Amino acid sequence: MNKPLRRIAIFCGFLVLALLVRDNWLQYVKADSLKNDEHNRRVTIDRYSTPRGDILVGGDPITGSTETKSNGLNDLKYKRTYKDGPMWAPVTGYASQAFDASQLEKIDDKILTGNDDRLFFRNTLDMVTGKPKQGGNVVTTLNPAAQKAAFDGLKGRGKGAVVALEPSTGKILALASYPSYDPSSFAGNTNADADAWNKLQKQNDPNDPMLNRALRQTYPPGSTFKVVTAAAALENGLYTSAEQHTKSPLPWTMPGTNTELKNEGNLPCENATMREALRVSCNTVFGKIGADLGNDKMLEEAEKFGFNKEQFTPVRSNASVFSKDMNKSQTAMSSIGQFNTAATPLQMAMVVSAIANDGKLMKPYMVDKLQSPNLDTLEQTDPEEMSRPLSEKNAQILQSMMETVVKDGTGKNAQMGNGVTVGGKTGTAQHGVNNAGKPYAWFISYAKMSDGSSPVAVAAVVEDENANRGDISGGGLAAPIAKSVMQAVVNSRQ
Repeated sequence: MNKPLRRIAIFCGFLVLALLVRDNWLQYVKADSLKNDEHNRRVTIDRYSTPRGDILVGGDPITGSTETKSNGLNDLKYKRTYKDGPMWAPVTGYASQAFDASQLEKIDDKILTGNDDRLFFRNTLDMVTGKPKQGGNVVTTLNPAAQKAAFDGLKGRGKGAVVALEPSTGKILALASYPSYDPSSFAGNTNADADAWNKLQKQNDPNDPMLNRALRQTYPPGSTFKVVTAAAALENGLYTSAEQHTKSPLPWTMPGTNTELKNEGNLPCENATMREALRVSCNTVFGKIGADLGNDKMLEEAEKFGFNKEQFTPVRSNASVFSKDMNKSQTAMSSIGQFNTAATPLQMAMVVSAIANDGKLMKPYMVDKLQSPNLDTLEQTDPEEMSRPLSEKNAQILQSMMETVVKDGTGKNAQMGNGVTVGGKTGTAQHGVNNAGKPYAWFISYAKMSDGSSPVAVAAVVEDENANRGDISGGGLAAPIAKSVMQAVVNSRQ
């Protein structure tokens, strides 16, 4: 071979080699990123080429699929449908041909579309037999009666959220947010779907119906946070029993200031016992506890309950906040649920759940298992201990204090009877510049059966802009909602 031909052959060899490298790079290294690229229309076509699997509650589907009426203009064959969409939207999220997906619809998309690697063998077998591909199911932990009680309770109250947990496992039994939206209204890819989507955006609807208030909204928790402060006092040995008198003068001036911390009315808070201080909700007692313990000890206890960390249920929940590097007066205000302290409803449900579970906090979760199309279990969620914010002894002391709140204090509206004991704490949280906004009404609680077991813990918050300021209270607005949720869970166990 002469020299020019040899050079051409070598050059062609390099071209072939480059082609092979590029081909392997695209097929193996870049395969996943190209497959999942938002501009890859084939992914969207495949996602909606067959009916999606279902999200199940109490054994029944709350989702479905229907053929798209495309008139030849839409190459996406099926779109998602929802049963009681607004009630379940905080759980399911949405799956839209035009606007992608969110929450469980997004997280478990591969199971629901049948594209999960764990379904490879079944999909291959179906392809051989000519059977159409099917999606798997997502089985949730939700209790349908509890969810309905939560959602119905929030209706007509303006805005708010409810979370209910099973203390012994961390299962989420209810997750309601109001106002809400119907994911079916924009599940397709038409002008009507686009219009429905635009109307739901915050810039077009100040009520922000697509905000998941149960997981993504942090509120000042107000006096409900006093149970965390009480837990810190017990865990650090500042006080050791519910009957111990606290060293709480009245009036009490916050350290480093000339400002007296006020109570809500003429309350018997001077040197009150821990039980009495929680029963009537003494700001002075719990503010002074926070100042006496200091920022570091209060922060440590709050973080044991889950503050300052995002939670994944698997849907992400915003981190609740208890600040670092606060002085004593700031710590005092934070210890009664004001200043910078902020919590999601999920977070406060976790707090009361740990107390009800004798000090053991279980990781909250809403997916019980993932199923293949033939209902085989692909993945099962096992309960997981998250932390131990309190000893068993101190948790039971705090339970007795919270039960007094419901029996003889501000939480009487949550009493249930029929052998069910309720422990709770009310909260009326100030907010806005100079506390100009109408307060948020909180109630956290648990129900205890006659055998000592606690099947449910609840956190409810209400933002009622239409209520008279003087009528806003956790016991008046939020406690009846929490009671109805607890009753629904108890009824389902009997």
